[in-house]
Amino acid sequence: MNANVGQTTPSQTPDGQKWGVTAQTGQLTDVLLGHPDHFRWVPLNSISAVTFANMEQMGYRFDKQKAMRQHRQMVEVYEKAGVRVRFAEADEGLPSSVFTRDSSFMTPWGAVITSIQTPPRRRDYAVASAFYTKAGIPIWKWVTAGHFEGGDFCILKPGVALLGWSGDRSTKEGAEQVEGWLKEKGWEVLVAPIPPQFVHMDAVVVMLEKGLALVCEDALQPYALDYIKKKHGIEVIKVAYADCVKLGCNVVSLGNKRVLSMAHNVNVNRQLEEAGFKVIAVDYDMFALGGGGVHCSCHELYRQPE
Repeated sequence: MNANVGQTTPSQTPDGQKWGVTAQTGQLTDVLLGHPDHFRWVPLNSISAVTFANMEQMGYRFDKQKAMRQHRQMVEVYEKAGVRVRFAEADEGLPSSVFTRDSSFMTPWGAVITSIQTPPRRRDYAVASAFYTKAGIPIWKWVTAGHFEGGDFCILKPGVALLGWSGDRSTKEGAEQVEGWLKEKGWEVLVAPIPPQFVHMDAVVVMLEKGLALVCEDALQPYALDYIKKKHGIEVIKVAYADCVKLGCNVVSLGNKRVLSMAHNVNVNRQLEEAGFKVIAVDYDMFALGGGGVHCSCHELYRQPE
């Protein structure tokens, strides 16, 4: 593999908006979020299914005002960290478009608009594509084969990607289409299936800094773990299955040893702190119970290379 694969000079729009991601580590400077105005709990994935199945016994209730406060707290964390926050527009017909990780993902060549399988989210591409068009950020590709969602796109390091599929969200056909595009650019790619209860790869593997990842090893086959740890030399902080299915891996690296997490991730937050990270934990249960964490709720537009 060419050592320069995945490297690109920073690109920006006429108003100075930087774009282009070669790695999912390094200082985060620009992020895409969704407005939570129309967010509510809908049948979304295996995580929200557990919430709905246990509402009476656990006393779960959706609180719109609480959700709005929690989302605003998350936005404030980004702003205090020096991250420029951009928003996709809210749409009354798209209650889950707040989870911007899935409707698109950023590459060195522009954004990819994805194809979401879940019925309440199938038209999330509308607000995602409208954002990029309005922002002047090029759309590089549109997923047209099967389904592929941004939560299954993981850059392990420049020029090396790990793509997931669970079948009821991303499909093998969709992942292989994205794989083909990346290989045409000289990238090395592994496509790996994950059990449906984990929903997306970003609930299983999230990069923290160069050469270090949070990983739920119970969710991956041995060859996928070998690809991460042995072939590419990435060290891992292991996340237990019980934490993983509650979105324990679903954290955001802000760069410079800082991590945005959720308050209920008690065990993972402790592990991160023991590894030398500053953990900024926000209350986010209104969204986590609805099927998505803080990593699901953002997508990088630009990171400074490490």
